[in-house]
Amino acid sequence: MLNCKQTSLLVSQSLDRPLTWRERLAVRIHLLICVYCRRFTQQLKLIRRHMYAWQQQAAESQDIELPLAAKERIAQQLDKFY
Repeated sequence: MLNCKQTSLLVSQSLDRPLTWRERLAVRIHLLICVYCRRFTQQLKLIRRHMYAWQQQAAESQDIELPLAAKERIAQQLDKFY
C-alpha cells in the first residue's frame, strides 16, 4: 500500500505521463481511504484547469502589454506543462 507521499507524487506525475496499471490501482486504493490525498488530487486538477484557462486567455488577450516575443516565450514554457 502506498503512503501519502508516494501517492501525491504519483498523482502529480499522472498529469505529465500515463501511470502503469499497477500505479493507477495503488493510487485508487489509497484515494479510497485517504481524504487528504483526495483533496490534494482535486486541488491539483483545479490548479491545472485554471492555469490552462489562463494560458488560453493570455494567448487571446490584447490587453496584456507584453512584446510578442515575451508572450511566445511564456506560452512555450506553459506548453511544457500543459
